[in-house]
This record gives sequence, structure tokens and C-alpha cells, in this order.
Amino acid sequence: MTIIKQNDFIDSIADALQFIACYHPKDFIHSMTRAYEKEQSPAAKDAIAQILVNSRMCAENKRPICQDTGIVNVFIKVGMDVQWQTELSLDDMVNEGVRRAYSHPDNVLRASIVSDPLGTRTNTNDNTPAVIHTDIVLGDKVDIHIAAKGGGSENKAKFTILNPNDSVVDWVLDTVPKMGAGWCPPGIIGIGVGGTAEKAMLMAKESLMAPIDIQDLIDRGATTSAEKLRIELYNKINQLGIGAQGLGGLTTVLDVKVSDYPTHAASLPVAMIPNCAATRHTHFVLDGSGAATFEPPALSDWPDITWQAAEGTRHIDLDTVTQADIEQWQPGDTLLLSGHLLTGRDAAHKKIADLFADNKPLPDGLDFNGRFIYYVGPVDPVSNEIVGPAGPTTATRMDKFTELMLEKTGLLGMIGKAERGTIAINSIKKHHSVSLVAVGGAAYLVSKAIKSSRIIAFEEMGMEAIREFVVENMPVTVAVNSRGDSIHESGPKEWRQKIADIPHNKSS
Repeated sequence: MTIIKQNDFIDSIADALQFIACYHPKDFIHSMTRAYEKEQSPAAKDAIAQILVNSRMCAENKRPICQDTGIVNVFIKVGMDVQWQTELSLDDMVNEGVRRAYSHPDNVLRASIVSDPLGTRTNTNDNTPAVIHTDIVLGDKVDIHIAAKGGGSENKAKFTILNPNDSVVDWVLDTVPKMGAGWCPPGIIGIGVGGTAEKAMLMAKESLMAPIDIQDLIDRGATTSAEKLRIELYNKINQLGIGAQGLGGLTTVLDVKVSDYPTHAASLPVAMIPNCAATRHTHFVLDGSGAATFEPPALSDWPDITWQAAEGTRHIDLDTVTQADIEQWQPGDTLLLSGHLLTGRDAAHKKIADLFADNKPLPDGLDFNGRFIYYVGPVDPVSNEIVGPAGPTTATRMDKFTELMLEKTGLLGMIGKAERGTIAINSIKKHHSVSLVAVGGAAYLVSKAIKSSRIIAFEEMGMEAIREFVVENMPVTVAVNSRGDSIHESGPKEWRQKIADIPHNKSS
């Protein structure tokens, strides 16, 4: 009979989370490399290059791939013949492992979990609790899949209940473009079909734990309805032309996973959950012989590529840039930013809105006039770092604050990831502002452009505090120009047509 010791279990959870924070799975690296090699869109190829270079840098330096180090999801299958040598419950052991992983002094991971979600939304400060799913199965081992799921991709989860004869393909192809780019494509899409509402969602999430194997499936051919659906959706989603970071291109998904389950004759529940370009998951089995160990990919598994600014990239001095300057920028233009910029995310924007509503001034020293704001919540620095990984958060979440910020503060421009909605684009056009994007999934690479950092306001909010960065050659792309033209509209439209014109796709 297998005996699982408390410390072995806790250490395995903690080590797994530290491991997946810094190392992409080998199958993901190889799949992204193939996407890079075949990509024809310059903007998408540049984004994929940044993601791959960032990935290798994180592996070399054991630092987080993304500043959003995720909400922990755990799928545990406990053999019925297992005995436990522990004073804690299974959930308490998982959460102790999470606590140790996210507080590791050599590699602090960002705490993103808030309690009282309907009220104070207070950060738990150690990223607990995890979301845990446990099955009791035959056997004498404990089988664990663990993932750290970023908020940008989790926020794009979708669910519907179709009529039994409705088309799952039609629903997916209608829904994926509406998800925008906040889930940081290219990535994997998991789909659960059948069961009940909660069963479909659970299947979609768990399917994301499986290795990328779509090319193997295509090569050998589908034998089940689920496999046929995988291939059809993989091809048709990529034909949408959404591309890396939503900029337009050949690869939107690296794989599509489909799990199904018997369902009521009157129902067809369908859940869809994307996994981002910072996909973080691993699998291990405890058999009583000790804690799990994890083998990093070899550095030779990464492609031999470097990232450098595209020809024609403009160097922008944030300390002298003017309204007239930004009005010359076009969607898709690549820029290298140097100088001072401010940071701020959801909580900071809400606090600023509340101050204005109460006719109160901004905190001393906080002045947005003529400046840019970067939507970011960085990881804490370690060793001699200025700041930890500091990639962009989804700009769309700040749309409702855009008019207030542009009207009341004199803000000149914004930097985030993903598209802007109609309300924000209208404000950008009205105030002749601009919205820029940095690459989601390249957080460590971006952090190397940050030369100094200091907190300006709202220090009590931790990673949500407003900081002032001094940056040098920070790479960004113009997403929405001063006339309201958006690369996230024009890019996918252009590449959808280009893909349709490829002879193979015309006949498929």
C-alpha cells in the first residue's frame, strides 16, 4: 500500500508551480517555433519572436514567463489504495504548496488572488486559495495535473447551451473573433461538449493540460467525432486571420482540444476556454517514493533566433513627444520608447475615478498631463533587478475609464495588450490620443527595457500601485491611432483575405 507523506506532497506542488512559472513545455516551444517559421505577417512574426526569445531568457534565468503568474488550477486523481501520512487535508496541503511557491525568496511570483470578490477584493498576498478538483480512482498512486492560469485568457472563457442539432463549429467560429486578443494568441483552445453546464466547463479546462499533438492527429487521421471536430476547428480558426496578439497572421491557435461526455437528449452544452502564449502546466505522479522532480527543457530546444527591432522602427522620446508627433503614427507602426512613463491598472483607475467623483485632487506628485500610462502589474524584483517581469495587461478592461483619463488628466497615450472597444476608440479619436500594445507573453524581455522604477501613488495596492518607470527602447506597436483606426480590426481582416486566397484554403 502506497503511503504519501505530507511534505512530499507539499514540496511537489510548490516545485511544480515554480517550474511552470519559468519553463514552457517542450511541445509548446516546438509548436511556436513551427508557427514562427511559417508566419508571413511581419507584425505576427515579430510578436512570436518576442515570445520565444522571452521564453528562452526565462529558462536561462529562472524567472517568470509572464507577470501574471496565474490562478492555480489542480486536477488530482487519488488512488483508493493510497494512505496519507499528514495532519492536513488534501486542499490544505495544496494551498500550503501554493503559498510556498509564490513566496519563494529566490523567485517571488506575483500574488493575484483577491478575497471578498464582491466587496473589498483584498489580495490574499500568497495566491491562495487554489481551485482544486479531486477524483477518487482505482490504484495506489496520486496523479496530479497542475496549471497556473492567467487572468487574460481565463476572462475569455465562453459557455452556451445549443440545441441538439445546432452546429458547434458555427458557434465557435462566431465566438472566437469576439474574444478579442486579450487571451494572447497564439495558444490552445479547449472545448468541452456535453454533460451539464459545469461538466462542460470542467472538461474544457482539463483538456488544456494535454500535450500539443494536432499535427500528429492530422497525419494519422481522425477516427472519432471529437477528433474530426478538432481538425476542422484548428483549420477554420486559423483561417480567421486573427494571428499572434490579434495583429493578423497565419497562426491563431497551436492546437484545439475537444472532450465530450454523455448529455441530456434536449441539450448540447458547449464550453470554450483558451490558454494563452504563457501556457503553464505540468503533470506528475506520486507513488510514495518521495517528492516529484521536474526536468527543464534543454536550451537547444529553443530556436536559434534573436529579436531585434524591425526596419523602419521609430525611436520615441517619451519626455519630449508631442500631440503633433503622435498624430503622425499609423496602426501597425513599430516604436521603441525611451523616457518616463506611468503605470496603472484596474484598481488605480477606479481609485482615480472615485477621487474625481468626490471632487478630490490626485495624490501629490501624480501628474498625467502629456504623459503615457502603461497598464501593468509587475512581479517583484529579485537580486539586482529594477523590476520583475512586467508585461502588459489587457487594455480593454480600462476602456470605461478612457474618456475620464483623457478628459480630466491630460493623458497623452496608453500602452497595454489586445484591442480597444468602441467606447475607448471613440475617446481616443475625440482627444487625438493613441493606444499602443506591447507583446503579452514577453514580460521578462519587456522588463529589461525598464531602467528605474519608483512608486508614485497608492502604495498600499501592491502590484496595482502607480509607478513611474524610466524605460529605454521598450518595443511597442501602434494599435489605435489618433484617428481611431485599429490594427486589431484591419490586421485580421487583411490576413483573413490573404489566407482565403491561398489555393489550399480555397479547396478545403
